[in-house]
Amino acid sequence: MSDKIKLKDAISIGVGGMVGGGIFAVLGLAVSLAQGGTPVAFLLAGLLALITSYSYVHLSKKYPESGGTVKFINQGFGKSVFSGGINNLLWVSYIIMLSLYASAFGSYAPNLWEITPDKTLDFHIYSSFIIIFATAINYYSIAVVGKIESFAVIIKLIILLAFVAIGAYGLFGNPNLTQLALSNWQTPVKLFAGGMVIFVAYEGFELIANVAGNLINPDKNIPKAYYYSVIFVIVLYVVIALVTVGSLSFDKIKTAEDYVLAEAAKPMLGSIGFSIITIAALISTFSAINASLYGGSRVNYEIAEDDELPEHFTFKLWNQPIGLLVTSVATLILVNTLDLESISTAGSVGFLIIFSIVNLANYRLSKETQSNKAIPLIGFVLCMVASVVLINQQYTSNFIGVVVSAVIVLVCFLAEWIYKKNEND
Repeated sequence: MSDKIKLKDAISIGVGGMVGGGIFAVLGLAVSLAQGGTPVAFLLAGLLALITSYSYVHLSKKYPESGGTVKFINQGFGKSVFSGGINNLLWVSYIIMLSLYASAFGSYAPNLWEITPDKTLDFHIYSSFIIIFATAINYYSIAVVGKIESFAVIIKLIILLAFVAIGAYGLFGNPNLTQLALSNWQTPVKLFAGGMVIFVAYEGFELIANVAGNLINPDKNIPKAYYYSVIFVIVLYVVIALVTVGSLSFDKIKTAEDYVLAEAAKPMLGSIGFSIITIAALISTFSAINASLYGGSRVNYEIAEDDELPEHFTFKLWNQPIGLLVTSVATLILVNTLDLESISTAGSVGFLIIFSIVNLANYRLSKETQSNKAIPLIGFVLCMVASVVLINQQYTSNFIGVVVSAVIVLVCFLAEWIYKKNEND
């Protein structure tokens, strides 16, 4: 039996990775930051992802092994404290993404079934339960994880495309359509910053790197897999943002910030629409948690195999890398201690730094990867500028998120430096 995968499967992995829990978790946050310019914020974040996907295309064609991002960074910078610190940041960023997805699950689930009279307590019960449940599935069978992901991608895309179609039709005559007017846009800097806070909604395209080596006709299909999936998701997100801002008043969006996509279905389909989108959010976030737990534990294992983390992380527990349990416990701690904006900020800062370094790696390896040097250099500069703009904007409005981001980056590099120093002594 061949392990080769078709182009449509690779595109499904990219689309599934991006349209995971991200859009359900950060849409309300995006509107609160960008107001009427939210579609533009999603477009700006998407264009940055598209530029970075150029580096992923060329690196994947040259180094199609399953190591993905870890492999690209090690090729570009060698196995050093720097590359090890960035790879550690990638693993921690997976944990942050898991926290984001679990946070979205915990926000949507009580709308279907309240366990206690306290919605905050329900949030913690649901978000913790889904992490534990997904961890159990990962230990039970990796094949089940793959089947859940394949099923979930189809379900969530059908529901989201139906939401877009019905929502676009429902915009005609909706008084809230005026909210999209230029007068309701934030300043260009705030729009850009809003786009960068929600950049986490695009990071999933990098999962294609893990299967690039198994693609049929890789030279032709690797570029198609990246570009088709990223462009499709940009269009989907921009239209979802248009429908949401044009359907609901800013006050309603703020009230339902954590589950705004379900609220946006109400004007069109009433309580049934609200319930359908809520179910789609639960399926999406659950599948994203499932897949990210698998991906995060494998990244952790790859880093340890490359001798950038202690060899203890190559040990297996119940036939799975020990990193699966560590990733799960760390996610439980994060989701129960940080708010949504802080989690989203930390995730976006993490992936903007990682993508800037991947762009720089491709710039350095441009002869080997046969890349146009200007594009990865532009990607590197834009990702670094985006990181600075995001941190600067969040410094006044979400100081805790900035502190958490800074501490995470510092700890990743400090841990690598201590490990390398002890190893060399």
